[in-house]
Amino acid sequence: MKKGKLIVFSAPSGSGKTTLVKALLQKNLPLSFSISATSRKPRAGEIDGKDYYFLSAEDFKDKIDREEFVEFEEVYTDKYYGTLKSEIKRNWEAGKHVIFDIDVVGGLNIKSQYPEETLALFIQPPNKAVLEERLRSRGTESEAAMQERIAKAEKELEAAPKFDSIIINDDLDLAIKEVCEKAEHFLKS
Repeated sequence: MKKGKLIVFSAPSGSGKTTLVKALLQKNLPLSFSISATSRKPRAGEIDGKDYYFLSAEDFKDKIDREEFVEFEEVYTDKYYGTLKSEIKRNWEAGKHVIFDIDVVGGLNIKSQYPEETLALFIQPPNKAVLEERLRSRGTESEAAMQERIAKAEKELEAAPKFDSIIINDDLDLAIKEVCEKAEHFLKS
């Protein structure tokens, strides 16, 4: 199998990483999105095999036992997320570099396993107040879940210096430009 490159986007929830990933995927680059596996239930409009590979917690744990994940994490109680080894293989065999929209721990795990092949980008909100406002505007969380996400985000922000680059998503157009420049340079190197 020919190895490609990996571009990891990690950030606390609400930082805008998914928007930046989508912008990069619209460029004419040989990139393919890595579909993560999760044990959480699908949200309205999400499609299995497109947005995530939706697995039961039991199936997820079985795949952990069979070492089928490059990385995984129990992000919240009984809510697992991970990257299947087969997903990287599928994309590399198709001649594509792989782009990830992944949590901070997972992003650092991929970088540690593929240090030369990975560009790890940390997407940072301009400040914690903006982050909380973005999370609340979604209207998808209970107050208890919101507080859990905010506490997790504060811990994740401490990991930013471990990434190859920090992109502050204050001005979306500038953040998109910076992400695209960094990705294009990395893919050419």
